[in-house]
Amino acid sequence: MPGPHYQNRILASLPREAIARLAPHLLPVTLLQGQTLLGAGQKIHYAYFLEAGLASVVTTMKNKTSVEVAVVGKDGMVGLPALLDTGSMPNRAFIQIPGAGFRIRASALSREFERRGKLRQKLQRYFQAHLVQASQTAACNRLHEISERLARWLLLCMDRIGSSQLEMTHQSLAAMLGTPRPTVTLAARTLQKVGLIEYSRGHVRILNRKGLEKASCECYDTIQKECRRLGVF
Repeated sequence: MPGPHYQNRILASLPREAIARLAPHLLPVTLLQGQTLLGAGQKIHYAYFLEAGLASVVTTMKNKTSVEVAVVGKDGMVGLPALLDTGSMPNRAFIQIPGAGFRIRASALSREFERRGKLRQKLQRYFQAHLVQASQTAACNRLHEISERLARWLLLCMDRIGSSQLEMTHQSLAAMLGTPRPTVTLAARTLQKVGLIEYSRGHVRILNRKGLEKASCECYDTIQKECRRLGVF
């Protein structure tokens, strides 16, 4: 039987014996906005399973410009190098929307992963979903209009935090989408004008999910279909 008290989808899906082995290594943590979970190029010591909140995985250039390549919520985990035995990765993962979760030593997670049980299966499927999200985001940032990209991003966040409301400034949105702030402001106004979202003072509320899905490009649908196929959602 799965562990019903976990909000994280991976942990909640594990059979009793697997979660019993893992639970002693799971340390509850509060995740603060801006907190770095995995630094670019830094050796990994811990992985994180989010129960609430949202983590952003970003690529930063030499001129300090950054763009988001993936988001992680209660659907997954931060710390993939722990599973791949690669030690580190060039991307930074940090908390975009504060929340809570569990921290586990990379070595403990790796040992359980090597047992080739349910946890390994779930993490492998999540890894593929994560790769699809990152690759589709790269294509989306190159090919689609900012209003479509913004709609896609809001939907992905909504799915991963389980809420229709987000605390997010225009500056943060611009950084995540890799576009100037005025451009994001115009896109947000466009979506607000047609009644899809409500935005004021850093607070975004999704009013019409179906309409937002139609306003998004094909990338959101591609990502979500793959997530459902893999059982991530």
